[in-house]
Amino acid sequence: MKKSITISNVQSWKQKRKFAVITAYDASFAHLFALNGIEVILVGDSLGMTIQGHNSTIPVTLKEMIYHTRCVRRGAPSCFLLADLPFMTYTTWSQACDSAAKLMRVGANMIKLEGGSRLTGIIKKLTIQSIPVCGHIGLTPQSVNILGGYKIQGRDKDSAEILLNDAIALEKAGIQLLVLECVPIELAKNITQSLKIPVIGIGSGSYTDGQILVMQDILGITDKHAPSFAKNFLLQQGGSIAMAIQLYIKEVETGLFPSIQYSFH
Repeated sequence: MKKSITISNVQSWKQKRKFAVITAYDASFAHLFALNGIEVILVGDSLGMTIQGHNSTIPVTLKEMIYHTRCVRRGAPSCFLLADLPFMTYTTWSQACDSAAKLMRVGANMIKLEGGSRLTGIIKKLTIQSIPVCGHIGLTPQSVNILGGYKIQGRDKDSAEILLNDAIALEKAGIQLLVLECVPIELAKNITQSLKIPVIGIGSGSYTDGQILVMQDILGITDKHAPSFAKNFLLQQGGSIAMAIQLYIKEVETGLFPSIQYSFH
C-alpha cells in the first residue's frame, strides 16, 4: 500500500521543490489523479459552481462537503486531503471546531477557511483541538458579495500591505498552509518569502511554493467563463486525462506554469 502523505511531507517541500494540487469531488477522479502523481487534493466548495451549477460557492452546505470529502478519500486513500469549511460554518470557534471535526472524521487531513487576521482567534482554538488549518487570503470566493465580484486583490500598496500582514498573522495563529488567490505576482513572491509555511497559489504567479487549479479548468470542461489564470492541459495532450495531469504536475514542478500569461501584475 502506498505510504500516506502527511503535513510534514508537504511542509518539507517548501525547501525542496514546487508541488501541484488539484480539486476533486468524487472517488473516480480522485483515484485517477492519485494514480498519475497528484499528492495533495482539495475538496473545494467550488463544487457549488462546478458540480451544482450555482454562480458562487455560497449555497454549499456542510452536509454536502462531508459527502464529497468522504467520496474523495475513498478514491485517494494516500493523498493529503484538504477540505473547505463552507460559508457561515465557522463564525464562532465552537461552530468551527464542530464543522471541522465532521470533515476530519470522514477523511480530511486539514480544513481550509477563508479570511485574514480576524480569524486568528478561531484558528488558535482549532489548532489547540488538534485540527490542522489551511488559510486562504486574497480573492476569497465566500466574500464575493462584499468584494463586488471576482476581482484581483492587493494591487495597491495599502491593500498589499494588509494581505501581507494577514498572512503573517495567520501563520502566527497556527495555520500550516496558506492558499493565496488572485494577487499580483510581486505580492505573492513577497508573502511566500515572508512565511515559513508553504504557500499555494492560484492565479498568483509562479513564485509560490505550490499551485492549485480546479479540475474542470485543467481538463477544459469549464464553460466560456473559465478564469484567465487557468490552463487547459487536456488540450495539449490530445484528450488523455492521465497525460494532462502528468503535464500539469511537470509544469508546476519545473516552474513553467504559471507563466506570465496566467499571472497578474
